[in-house]
Amino acid sequence: MIRFWNKLSVKLFFAVAVSFIVSVAGVSVLSNILVRFVLAEPVEEMNIFLYNVLIIVIFSSAIILFIISLWLFIKKKIIFLNEISDGVQLIAGGNLSHVIEVKGRDELARLGENINQMSKELEARFLRERELEKNKNELITNISHDLRTPLTSIIGYLDLLMNREGLTEQQVVEYLTILRFKSQRLKHLLDELFTYNKLTSPDMQVKKTEVDLAGIIRQLAGEYIPILEDQSLKIEVDIPEEEMTVSVDVEQIIRVFENLMSNAVNYSFKPSVIQLSLETSGQQAVFTLANRVNSKPKGSLDTLFERFYRGDQSRKEDSGTGLGLAIARRIAELHEGHLRADFEEGWLTFTLTLPVTGE
Repeated sequence: MIRFWNKLSVKLFFAVAVSFIVSVAGVSVLSNILVRFVLAEPVEEMNIFLYNVLIIVIFSSAIILFIISLWLFIKKKIIFLNEISDGVQLIAGGNLSHVIEVKGRDELARLGENINQMSKELEARFLRERELEKNKNELITNISHDLRTPLTSIIGYLDLLMNREGLTEQQVVEYLTILRFKSQRLKHLLDELFTYNKLTSPDMQVKKTEVDLAGIIRQLAGEYIPILEDQSLKIEVDIPEEEMTVSVDVEQIIRVFENLMSNAVNYSFKPSVIQLSLETSGQQAVFTLANRVNSKPKGSLDTLFERFYRGDQSRKEDSGTGLGLAIARRIAELHEGHLRADFEEGWLTFTLTLPVTGE
């Protein structure tokens, strides 16, 4: 709220009143000077022409004094208003970082503050849109590159199958098997891309239900035992028997677990062990997955969660899509949780934290 004496209308009324008083006082002084020292005869004895001239001079002086006094009172406001107008033109011209210097605490000052706030919001929105455009261009580039590899292979094998000359039945079956694998990989990439775009949408909402996180992880860990044995991997589980209730979208949390396990299968040192643990820390459920790796990932560990990041480029063809960990972190964020990575003495550990809702 603007205080009464800081209102622009009050200030203008005060300026007009003071200017009127100044003009009246000035005219009174000027009239006395004219009557006493300038005019040679009394006013009542003046002819009509001189009397009219005197009246015109007095009224003109009053108007001039009023205008000058009012100008002096509102000069700063007019200058400030021009600065606001120039600032709006600069902002409209694209200079969103321009800041109008706010003077006073009246309506004009509030207008300047509102314009500054608007320009900040526009600049932030512009930067977000530019970042989205950059991400979109990067996404298109990465998609084009990742789709080109399986498509090129598929086209190559199709050409071989179309020109069957010299191909044995065994070779035909082998090529068809490869085509199936390449097609499935392509579909998986598109599915992952669709999932990531859906999760990063501003309108994305999760459907939460209260579940026992400990029970879900125990069940999923058991399902992965035969898969890990085929990869010369073992699993060690440290999960409490008591329930650990969390409010989550079950399908999405399962997706996080599967993406972390898939990453561990692809990049673990073999033979080795994958360790799973779950505990509570305050009001947080803390799930960790640790696996032995050949070497520390290059660069910051946070880059593991970037789109299309792959730790071992030499195995790019049979490794993941590069979206799994990015999807897992985004799901954690949608559940008001967090997913991070740590490396110590050959062990790469992923830690997922989620709010606990049960007792």
